[in-house]
Amino acid sequence: MVKHIILWKLKEEFTQEEKNVIAQGIKEGLEQLSGVIPGLLDIHVQAGGLASSNVDVMLDSTFESEEALQAYAKHPAHVEVADTKVRPFTMLRSCLDFEV
Repeated sequence: MVKHIILWKLKEEFTQEEKNVIAQGIKEGLEQLSGVIPGLLDIHVQAGGLASSNVDVMLDSTFESEEALQAYAKHPAHVEVADTKVRPFTMLRSCLDFEV
């Protein structure tokens, strides 16, 4: 299995209220991919971290294999969410993929 962890910082131009709405859209968009993309075993988005946090949104997902992760990256349903709910609103993306 492969874990795919992403951390995003939302653009500074947004108010906290706007960031909350954006983060909820990211959460709903990505979590709806469960059961849609082959090899995606688990997906969870966390937003609304403690004041000590320096990012706004975290994706924690698990895949059957590295090949399944690579297929997810190109899957049209994932690309649609990334292009409409994530990329336009984020200024920083950090990623850690690892085998479990």
